[in-house]
Amino acid sequence: MNDPIPDIELVRGSGNVFADFDAPDANLRQLRALLASEVVKALDKERLTVRDAAARTGIAAADFSRIRQARLDRFTVDRLMRILERLNRDVRVRISVGTRNPVPRRSRTPELAA
Repeated sequence: MNDPIPDIELVRGSGNVFADFDAPDANLRQLRALLASEVVKALDKERLTVRDAAARTGIAAADFSRIRQARLDRFTVDRLMRILERLNRDVRVRISVGTRNPVPRRSRTPELAA
């Protein structure tokens, strides 16, 4: 009855679960998830139901329900930021641009065909 515990491999994540699982548009999904979590924090902090939030912001209660359930496919980043703004939250975005994967340079020495 005492089954041996299988070996477990511990893998450190990148900080973006969507990228870790090779999801398409991983960075966009991560950003939407972060913004949605801030919406949920704002609702929880002020103890707002989805109906209270709808009455206060003019945004449909169903949208707040979708955000709470992490069903974010209908939300753009811009829309989530506007929702946060209507919840009296200040949203600041910092952008950093860099190369993803450097392309290997060709050797300058031409290869000779034999």
